[in-house]
Amino acid sequence: MSGGALNIALVGNPNCGKTALFNQLTGARQKVANYAGVTVERKSGVFTAPSGRQVRVVDLPGAYSLQSVSPDERVTQAVLAGRYPGEAVPDLIVCVADATNLRLHLRFVLEVRRLGRPMVLALNMMDAAARRGMRIDVGALSQRLGMPVIETIAVQRGGTRALVAAIDARAPVPSPTTQQPDDLHVEVRALLADTVVMPAPTDRRDDAIDRIALHPVFGVLLLALTMFLVFQAVYAIGKPMTDAIADGFGTLGEMVGAWLPEGPLRGLVTDGLLAGLGTVLGFLPQILVLFFFILLLEESGYLPRAAFVLDKLMVSVGLSGRSFIPLLSSFACAIPGIMGARSITDPRDRLATILVAPLMTCSARLPVYALLIGAFIPHRPVLGIFNLQGLALFCLYVAGIAAAMLVAWVAKRIGRSRQERALLMELPSYRLPNARDIALGLWERGAIFLKRLTGVMLALTVLMWAICTFPSAPEGATRAAIDYSLAGYIGHSLQAIFAPLGFNWQISLSLIPAFAARETAVATLATVYAVGGEEGAALQSALAAHISLASALSLMVWFAFAPQCMSTLAIIRRETQSWRLVALSFGYMFVLAYAASFLTYNVTRWLA
Repeated sequence: MSGGALNIALVGNPNCGKTALFNQLTGARQKVANYAGVTVERKSGVFTAPSGRQVRVVDLPGAYSLQSVSPDERVTQAVLAGRYPGEAVPDLIVCVADATNLRLHLRFVLEVRRLGRPMVLALNMMDAAARRGMRIDVGALSQRLGMPVIETIAVQRGGTRALVAAIDARAPVPSPTTQQPDDLHVEVRALLADTVVMPAPTDRRDDAIDRIALHPVFGVLLLALTMFLVFQAVYAIGKPMTDAIADGFGTLGEMVGAWLPEGPLRGLVTDGLLAGLGTVLGFLPQILVLFFFILLLEESGYLPRAAFVLDKLMVSVGLSGRSFIPLLSSFACAIPGIMGARSITDPRDRLATILVAPLMTCSARLPVYALLIGAFIPHRPVLGIFNLQGLALFCLYVAGIAAAMLVAWVAKRIGRSRQERALLMELPSYRLPNARDIALGLWERGAIFLKRLTGVMLALTVLMWAICTFPSAPEGATRAAIDYSLAGYIGHSLQAIFAPLGFNWQISLSLIPAFAARETAVATLATVYAVGGEEGAALQSALAAHISLASALSLMVWFAFAPQCMSTLAIIRRETQSWRLVALSFGYMFVLAYAASFLTYNVTRWLA
């Protein structure tokens, strides 16, 4: 070991609280969630030990064994073995184990101990173990394992100081062992018998809840009802805040328009920045409401149950229950969902998950949906308690899920037959969500949105204003000035392609910047329709005046199925190492979106 900086690796089974402990040690804002596969790449952070030594912590993906099966487990194996590119052999391994589930987690501890490197065992969730009546002789366990054993409660900062002290002391190398892998289960049973007193079996709260949550019928109904209520809340809670932001930008636009002199600068600020970016920013509350409830479900321990109850359905269409977590992550953004597919062991299941993940409705689509639903779907109660706008949003999310299931089913029929794999996954205990982690998750989602708003969307908004303004209309022009601009020329050229879908030239133009960032479609429409500094509702009024209900529904369907943004295609290329699969993803989604929008537009017109 070096005398200077200390390199340590943080390892453990999924759901052991390893990433939460990493956050406590380093202060890094890494995602904390209560399901397997949340960490799909090694993450690093630094803290200073009491001795003044710099300690670099590498948070490795959760693994059940060093006999690697999935891509994320191979990352863990490679780092611990010193074979990961650019990563040194760890000076110290901190193995995190769930104190409430030592029968499973100690096997991995014993396997890591066989590497013969300095180790510290962090017994996490000790508070939960105590509540269950478990008594763990930490001293005896430390003596039997030949390594320091530290009690921790990662989500409450409990035990962090003792763990830091043990890290700073640089633990000794455990005594060598000659056990073969088949003997690890025997050794675990012996350790538990000597060091742990288990409570008498009782009908715990988790078991009572799981009788419903894991039921093949009631479990599916509970999941559907939960997600339906979440989408209702997006409008019930988020829309008033969205309207308030829109009113604020409307007032600001009027003030700026009155203060600035007539000219390009005023047009850029009012017609470009405030109309475009201001309209998009107004939908931030609805995005945060959606993620608030998703984070609650993550923190509570419910999501792995959802994966379990959906396993039979997903297997029938050619996916796996393990696909549920990456697909759910895709509701935030397809990129982490595609990367999360590394936790899927079967290569064909992993590839199928990557190809259908972009069909999940990411948060970037939400501003487009909210804009169109607000303009064309009345704010009307349904059955006295539900909202028609929330129901419309729920249907759009369901449409994306149904399309993903259909694509996976077709891929399964085209591909070669294969043996079905059983879903084996750990179900964590239910727990009350941690307010700090919820707040941190919301802060991260808001920061990502604002970063996109002030980055790529700002640049695209300025560009769209410029091409909507120049060249100016000639003297004696009989049409609107924007028709003579570069944007007008491009939009009218594209309209020939999208006219069968009911898209006018303004909508056709907005699809181009939307390929870089979905939300930019809203900013583009606001700029093109010259809403200026008026409130966001003015854009909805302009859309309602210029396009029909059939065109609006067609546009919503287009965004539900259309090819993903450039960043997503780049991630597909990186994860699959195949340009052919990138082309396949783009091509099938374009055809699906075009066909579905065409049918939606023409059927709606026929019914009307």
